[in-house]
Amino acid sequence: MANLIDQAFGSHATALQLRAERSQLLAANLANADTPGFKARDIDFKQALASAQGETGPLVTTQANHVGGLDAGQATRALYRTPLQPSLDGNTVDVATEQAAFSENSNRYLASLTFLNGRIRGLMTALRGE
Repeated sequence: MANLIDQAFGSHATALQLRAERSQLLAANLANADTPGFKARDIDFKQALASAQGETGPLVTTQANHVGGLDAGQATRALYRTPLQPSLDGNTVDVATEQAAFSENSNRYLASLTFLNGRIRGLMTALRGE
């Protein structure tokens, strides 16, 4: 069943979920722009999408003391953003950078949502036989 859903919707369903998680991170960064010591975080979207789709491949371990592969929950692990100009209070949020990233992420979220709506509408039309 999951394979049929993947065939019908492609990577847009996964991308939509990852973009929602990224929106939460970026919103938290913006909300804490004046919090001393707050460290801005983000996800590497391309890596997270590839990991969620299983494109990175499993990590093979040959000995018991080798580090195992990442689980699905770590696919969207938030990374700390490298500040362009760190502040004296230790806050690494650059409001302009965060706003631009949030705006771009929102536009891409809406694009994926629009694509999914079109696919669902097309499938519903096919099921009705119209």
